Amino acid sequence: MSTSPPRPETTAADIWVDPRCPWAWITSRWMLEVEQVRPLETRFHIMSLSVLNEGREVPEKYRQGMIDGWACVRVCIAAQQNHGNEVLRPLYNAMGRLIHHEKAGLGHDMIRAALQEAGLPADLIDAADDSSWDEKLRAEHHEGMDPVGSEVGTPVIHVPGPDGTPLAFFGPVLTPAPRGEAAGTLWDAVLAVAGTDGFFELKRGRDRDPIFD
Repeated sequence: MSTSPPRPETTAADIWVDPRCPWAWITSRWMLEVEQVRPLETRFHIMSLSVLNEGREVPEKYRQGMIDGWACVRVCIAAQQNHGNEVLRPLYNAMGRLIHHEKAGLGHDMIRAALQEAGLPADLIDAADDSSWDEKLRAEHHEGMDPVGSEVGTPVIHVPGPDGTPLAFFGPVLTPAPRGEAAGTLWDAVLAVAGTDGFFELKRGRDRDPIFD
């Protein structure tokens, strides 16, 4: 009588994203692909590019996005606080699709559509213009970002290291998202470099715009 080999233990990976970042969107699509070929569970959290860039000089073309970007992350935090962290996954998926594929912008109409798609109460839209959510937003932001320093953006990923000690890193930044076993191979490589003591940076210039496919 044969027995099936034990299933490998699932690794929980926490990813911090701002719905308006196209690079974080692509990385999150890769993570969901990795879930299909590796024992991985991706848990979503919210950071804010508007918080990250407060007080910094940013190019003019990004300034309006910093203003408009508050609404969707406030709604995400309100949804998390009222309905549990697990709702961030469908809400972020809905916002990301609307923003990056449907080009629906960052306004209230996009947020209302995302709430409906995620099966969340419509009155969460009230959080969009409510700065009282900013304290909890900043706490969530710093929980993800502080371990990797202030010179990075989104995505940031936290995973258990080889000895169980948490590892936190920025990236990977990539386009398009690898599929199938290629996604798993990249995940294996990312874990290998992130788990190497003293490894800090691997980078090259981007030669293409985000590809959503």
